Amino acid sequence: MGVNLYISRVLLSYLGIEDYGIYNIVGGLVIMFSSLCGSLGGATSRYITIELGRRNSERLNRIFNAALLAHGAIAILIIILCETVGLWLFYNKLVVPEARIEAAFWTFQISIITTFFSLTQTPYNACIIAHEEMKIYAYMGLAEALLKLAIVYALLISPFDKLVFYALLLCVVQIAVMLAYRFYCRHFAECRLYFRWDIALFRELFAYAGSDMIGIIAVLAQGQGLNLLLNMFFGPVVNAARAIAYQVQGAVSQFSNNFFTAARPQIIKLYAEGKIDEMMCLVYRSSWISFYLLLMISLPLCLERDFVLSLWLGVYPDYTGSFLILIMILCLIQSLKMPRSVVFHATGYILRSNVMVGLMLCAAFPLAYAFLKFGGSPESVFWAANISLVLSEFVSVYLLKRYIAFSIKNYLFNIHGRCLIVSVLSSLIVYCVYREFDAGFIRLVSISFFSLVVVVLLAYTIGIDYQLRQRINNVVLSKLKK
Repeated sequence: MGVNLYISRVLLSYLGIEDYGIYNIVGGLVIMFSSLCGSLGGATSRYITIELGRRNSERLNRIFNAALLAHGAIAILIIILCETVGLWLFYNKLVVPEARIEAAFWTFQISIITTFFSLTQTPYNACIIAHEEMKIYAYMGLAEALLKLAIVYALLISPFDKLVFYALLLCVVQIAVMLAYRFYCRHFAECRLYFRWDIALFRELFAYAGSDMIGIIAVLAQGQGLNLLLNMFFGPVVNAARAIAYQVQGAVSQFSNNFFTAARPQIIKLYAEGKIDEMMCLVYRSSWISFYLLLMISLPLCLERDFVLSLWLGVYPDYTGSFLILIMILCLIQSLKMPRSVVFHATGYILRSNVMVGLMLCAAFPLAYAFLKFGGSPESVFWAANISLVLSEFVSVYLLKRYIAFSIKNYLFNIHGRCLIVSVLSSLIVYCVYREFDAGFIRLVSISFFSLVVVVLLAYTIGIDYQLRQRINNVVLSKLKK
């Protein structure tokens, strides 16, 4: 994480704010199309995890090979979309300085190549996660970070355009990482390759993926759709501010995401085994832990955003600090949504949820456009995203009741209620401490420490239920007796 943050600082310095924003919006245009494959990736992950839980090795191998062929076909389709619709958007909708059009074009082409290889990697990643062999992610994450660090320093001696050269080297690194993951997956029996058109299995995978498509479109509207609006109304410098804020959010979210990555296959396996009560218990606990891990880091980061950004980047674009606060709020809400989304995928009943919840999330795009048309600031885009996400939470919980037996009242109180109370109380306490110090490194360290202590204490006393509190007590007591 530290290496990635350092890379962002150096990269912003070498490319400049404008080129940094251009890379973000051009790469985002490719991501916008590749996101259409996300539903198939979700289907692949679900089917592999469930069959692994059922220990059906023959069907598991069939699913892997069918998914690999399907992802290859979709990747080719996405290349066609990028080279037609994508190029039209590039030349007619994106705001790019005239002098950087050619560099942005070649960056766009290289990003398409990178995305093609990334998409065909999805079935291999699904197998690694289903087997819960997370250590490979730690090793490869470190290797990838070091290679990216080498790329940044290669920009110093590059005789070529820095933006294009960076995109090219990043493409090479992504392909190398992809090959390393595939080499590692050789010891999984289901990853044996054979090419056979299993029409029935293709139909099953695409039927499930089709049900998930509107959810992917909703994520697309909230992500790259809003990024495109920022570019159309304010230009690439504001895209750079958004990219920096999301870079910080990505680094902070690693703590909770790593935990949830481990919990995800367990939720699906418990459903496959018919252990619904145990599954919902894990949903509650993974929601709490993900949220509180994120909260204890978000509080000092949001309060000290200007100091942290100055310490990290030196010079950074306007709106970065305000974007960071709104994105972290968005991220906290999403951390409560993720475990529940896995339950929907485990049941297979995702069509109604994706249609109703997805439409509410998609509303962020027209709402943000209306805000901007009537003179709204860049921050209004993120307010639109937060409003739509909060409303979708209530709809999602209500829909889950149709497929899983649980109390909506208890769920809202125990998840949203407890997390909201802990958030408000901890924010007030940490803010009071924040006001007692002068700006500087000592204040940053102090409020970081107080944030950790306050969130842990409040989470333990009022943020979790009695059963989890007793389990924590037993673990601590057993450790002390040793």
